[in-house]
Amino acid sequence: MTPELTVLALAALWQVVQIALMAIPANLELGTGKTLSPRDPDRLQKPLMDQVSLRTGRLHRAMTNHFEGLILFTIGVVVVTLGEASSPLTTTCAWVYLAARILYVPAYAFGWVPWRSVLWSVGLGATVVMLIAALI
Repeated sequence: MTPELTVLALAALWQVVQIALMAIPANLELGTGKTLSPRDPDRLQKPLMDQVSLRTGRLHRAMTNHFEGLILFTIGVVVVTLGEASSPLTTTCAWVYLAARILYVPAYAFGWVPWRSVLWSVGLGATVVMLIAALI
């Protein structure tokens, strides 16, 4: 397995951790009557994430943001792996992506401005460099 695939597996596991980091406080705040329901709009009056605390809402947004970033990162890893373009640069980019995504969660949860945006940019930049490196 390439180092990039290893990091991809770790990034997927990090996504599972993020789901738990959001779901546990959401269940505690809303109760299982709401979180286990079919979440029909007429029953809830407003979306569940509009009913949680500020921090839980931020954890939810960080989680959904990682789903979005993970799509591009996965494409990068697939291109590098199938194109047999793994290199020290692409490996470094993969680890930088993962580190940025891990640090992004507390930065978002605690409202660290501008660090949340900086960390997001670092993760995206690492993915873009990995894609470009695979092409050249």
